[in-house]
Amino acid sequence: MKKHVRQLIGLITLGILSIVFVPGCRAEGPYHFLKEIAVGGDGGWDYLSIDEAARRLYLSHASKVVVIDIDKDEVVGEIADTPGVHGLAPAPELQRGFTSNGQESKASIIDLKTLKTLSKVDTGENPDAILYEPGQQEVYTFNGRGQSATVFEAKTGKVVATIPLAGRPEFPAADPKAGRVYCNIEDKNNVVAIDTKTHQVTNTWAIAPGEGASGMAIDVAHRRLFLGCHNKLMVMMDSASGKVVSTVPIGDRVDANAFDPGTQFAFSSNGDGTVTIAHEESPDKLTVVQTLATERGARTMALDPKTHRIYLASAKYEPQPAPTPDAPRQRPKIIPGSFKVLVYGMDKTAGH
Repeated sequence: MKKHVRQLIGLITLGILSIVFVPGCRAEGPYHFLKEIAVGGDGGWDYLSIDEAARRLYLSHASKVVVIDIDKDEVVGEIADTPGVHGLAPAPELQRGFTSNGQESKASIIDLKTLKTLSKVDTGENPDAILYEPGQQEVYTFNGRGQSATVFEAKTGKVVATIPLAGRPEFPAADPKAGRVYCNIEDKNNVVAIDTKTHQVTNTWAIAPGEGASGMAIDVAHRRLFLGCHNKLMVMMDSASGKVVSTVPIGDRVDANAFDPGTQFAFSSNGDGTVTIAHEESPDKLTVVQTLATERGARTMALDPKTHRIYLASAKYEPQPAPTPDAPRQRPKIIPGSFKVLVYGMDKTAGH
């Protein structure tokens, strides 16, 4: 065999081995379906959140919050009287949870042991995203129609600040070490940074080439934000400077993002029935490793850092209605009682 032929074969072999053995390069990817958790009931949903220590998933559903044991994968309770609830932010060290009740412009303070409401706090108009900031032990509600953030003490419920925002706020993230809370301003294509001691907006950063950011996640160790944008991009931003350092393509109709510090995976859950999974190769490089097929409409998500599983809310839908002159684009109706949670992970055994 001639020398140049042997060299060519060697290069081809190395290329094949790199495709087979480099993590994340397999066509099927690291994540797969594990199971679904039946929830039932009627009505829409929004955010999911996880209390890793208590092994609980909190899932907003119509006017209540459903509580799921994520070790047993079963519904174990619910939190009532949360009209138009968008989400629950747990404060594990206080055994408290806080809900954003959009329809009544209030936040509920919940005893997580009994799942009973202790009190309610007046917020700005239509509180949507909600965040517990452990550094100051304060709660932030981001008020959609109010274009503001309401800040109150987690222990007492006392409102300590109302922060005006120049646009409609969407999802937030916190970095207690840096003393900052970040939030997408969806209709202005930017991110604001809020000082947690002064409760002032200290920076406003453009997210270009991203547009219309909805979901947000944070890598605290490397000071990186992950923004899910409606122009089908995930933007990785330096949370200290606001510089966009990397972008990757994602699916359509993104609503939530998550970051797993144990695997360095960043996730984007998309309403088109996919989750885009990217790997933070370095603080300046993000690479897509999988487009995970989920279900249409499964757009909100939570991550369990202990098991590395992700949880998505979903339901079955009736057929797409035919367009009419008055309603050219109608949403299909949810089939009553079909509400559920889909579970995906890297476990060796799968549900199918």
